[in-house]
Amino acid sequence: MPDVRFKHFLMTGLSAVLALAMARPAFAQPPATITGVVLDLLGAPVSGASITLAGANRPRATKSASDGSYSFDNVAGGRYQVLVTQPGFQPFSSEPVYVGAGAKQTIDATLQVSPLQQSVVVTAAATEISQAQTGAPVTVIDSATLDALNTPDVLEVLRLVPGAQIVQAGGRGGATSLFIRGGESDFNKVLIDGAVANDIGGGFDFSPITTVGIDRVEVMRQTNSVMYGSDTLAGVVNITTKRGQTRVPELTLAADGGNLGTWSGDTGLGGVIQRFNYYSGFRKFETNNDVPNNVYHNGTYAGRFGVTLGSNSDVSGTVRRVDSHAGSPNGITLYGLADDSRSEGDQTFVSVNSDTQFTNRLQATVRYGFTNQNSLFNNPTPTGEPFDSFGLTTYLGNTVTLTGANGYTVTGRGILDFNGDYPQPFESHTRRNAISGESTFAVNNSLSVSGGARWEREEALQCFNAVGCLATMTDQERTDNTVHRTNGGAFVEGRGTIMNRHYISAGLGVEHNEVFGEAVTPRLSIASYLRQPSSTGMGDTKIVLNAGTGIKAPAVFQVQSSLYEVLKASGVTPTIDPIGPERSTSFDIGIEQGLADNRARIRASYFHNTFHDLIEFVDKTQLTLAGVPPAVVATFTDFGAYVNSQSYRAQGLELSFEEAPRTDVRVMASYTYLDAEVTKAFSATTSFNTDSNFPDVAIGAFSPLVGARPFRRPPHSAAFAVMYTPSRYEVALSAYFSGKRDDSTFISDGFFGNSMLLPNKDLDKAYQKVDLSGGVDVHPRLKVYASIENLLNQDYEASFGFPALPITARVGVKITVGGK
Repeated sequence: MPDVRFKHFLMTGLSAVLALAMARPAFAQPPATITGVVLDLLGAPVSGASITLAGANRPRATKSASDGSYSFDNVAGGRYQVLVTQPGFQPFSSEPVYVGAGAKQTIDATLQVSPLQQSVVVTAAATEISQAQTGAPVTVIDSATLDALNTPDVLEVLRLVPGAQIVQAGGRGGATSLFIRGGESDFNKVLIDGAVANDIGGGFDFSPITTVGIDRVEVMRQTNSVMYGSDTLAGVVNITTKRGQTRVPELTLAADGGNLGTWSGDTGLGGVIQRFNYYSGFRKFETNNDVPNNVYHNGTYAGRFGVTLGSNSDVSGTVRRVDSHAGSPNGITLYGLADDSRSEGDQTFVSVNSDTQFTNRLQATVRYGFTNQNSLFNNPTPTGEPFDSFGLTTYLGNTVTLTGANGYTVTGRGILDFNGDYPQPFESHTRRNAISGESTFAVNNSLSVSGGARWEREEALQCFNAVGCLATMTDQERTDNTVHRTNGGAFVEGRGTIMNRHYISAGLGVEHNEVFGEAVTPRLSIASYLRQPSSTGMGDTKIVLNAGTGIKAPAVFQVQSSLYEVLKASGVTPTIDPIGPERSTSFDIGIEQGLADNRARIRASYFHNTFHDLIEFVDKTQLTLAGVPPAVVATFTDFGAYVNSQSYRAQGLELSFEEAPRTDVRVMASYTYLDAEVTKAFSATTSFNTDSNFPDVAIGAFSPLVGARPFRRPPHSAAFAVMYTPSRYEVALSAYFSGKRDDSTFISDGFFGNSMLLPNKDLDKAYQKVDLSGGVDVHPRLKVYASIENLLNQDYEASFGFPALPITARVGVKITVGGK
């Protein structure tokens, strides 16, 4: 019965929002008018500002009134920009906006007091909000930063986000994970133009996501399950595609090449035609990397197309298509030779958004998202030397000596492949269709309320039989083996302002998931100014506080191999609950201080996250120790099962600094101290996690022990970047530092023993990655650029046994045609 009521509530909410968004006034519109209000960063009106309307006709000028308002009447249809200047503030230029004949268009202007921009963000609340008016910890990597860094991969720019750690297994194309404030790599909601990009269960590999066509990357370092539902335990990443802006079509062509057989070529075309805007970009990237069987190919298309409908609606559609192929040599340091496995995949991300501004107080958004992901991992033949392991044939790597950063050393041979039929492929197909809607009503200048709902249909199909097995399945086989989930959610959020000094946002989300049922997630964010922004002197002082809870649905394989399902399959009536959601509770408090006439800003915050009811794999021995009767365990056909049995906490200090001493110079720096500890884990109850070489040291073979740190999350990390971008050339230097991390070798010796394990603590070495890039305009239409990654040529491993790339260099040219 609760399910029925919830679905009725969900569909009613979606229908109401859809009706709002698709509605059109039936009466005649007055002559075209452009109005708006000029505000400062905190939302206070700015009077007497000089406002210029530039566009289809001759420029027109006016001044803002005492309440900050302005108006231009009798405007002909066309595309316009609003330009605002006022002493003590930075100049403001709006995005070009198409105004239809007879329309009334609102273009508001928010003036900043320094070159150090505080961006409008979308992940912190139900509607766009300035960073100055939210307490949420959000970092925005804008297009200027992306251009200056000149990296082909999004993962590299994510290194600049405070509290974030990037772990890439080897060279380009190696699986890449993002850890935010100690959370797991599948604890982050990843959105591409608002469409959910995560695999079912939260996983996301950043390695194939290139920077082609990307306008900005926004990262929120806290849960927001109110807005985004499941998979939002630690953070939100939103990637936005650029749109065309020039009346004359702008065509760009670029090509570069470098060592390790690296080359890339890309092209882009964008512009506007009256009420339409368009952009398309494509990049082909290839490299051999520096170890055997590690060739990587990536082809990415990104497109965005938009149109203004009537007088108050904007509709845009985006598509990103990625095809990648990579050799998978495995941990070559662990075995002394490369595996012959290969992986390939394609991802398609589509979103369609409709934004409607009914009045100055009421607006609504409807969004459709589609994600389709196909992958194939294939191990064609066993690699290594055959070895008889208790009557079973395994395949061993070469004799290697492994030395951890903790000083411990082992020598031996690990199992690289196991007995079985080859080739051994794993194919996976996942698809998601989702629709969401939300509406915001401004009660007055100090209070607004938002509400919305979302619905999604997920499906997953996997097989292990043979290469191409998904394509050769009959319709009935596909139906029988496809997992479906229908999920939904609804939320309400209020945002209030007190005296233009205190900003409060509070929301409540209700999530319905086909696996675990209902969950309620609250969230609170507060920003309070002890000192308001000023263009002179010390600048503002801002206190922030955030608190909330998050949830994450299990992955498909976790449900299928959960203890509940394994017991059912074994003919045992389960006396336990089915596998449930993973949960988090997040809290942070901090202070932000403007410096040097607000040209610099420093932030310090303390965060405390608890992650509980986490899903872990527990083998038969551990299940027995955890209380499952041995007679029941004996009926299992598998090695173990998944249960909600792990918890850990992650707390720490986050410091960041930004400065724009002049408009063409920007400095970014951050440091994060992370204190994370496993507080509960059934998988750590067994006594087999020891190596006879270190008899007094307990070792977590596949997961960390209770009291230890989670794997691959350094207690100390830092990032730095300085960008100098005058009119004709640009130079950017960036650096990332990671301290020692706990980890495991994850391998067994030829007798399925632990002699190749090393103690977990401080197993991974500390490292620094320094990159340098630059470019010069030798002609207004011709740019020559170069970049050097790993400038210090440091030999490091982001994860144990997977060496990263040595120094790599690329040199290229970019040609621009048109674009006015």
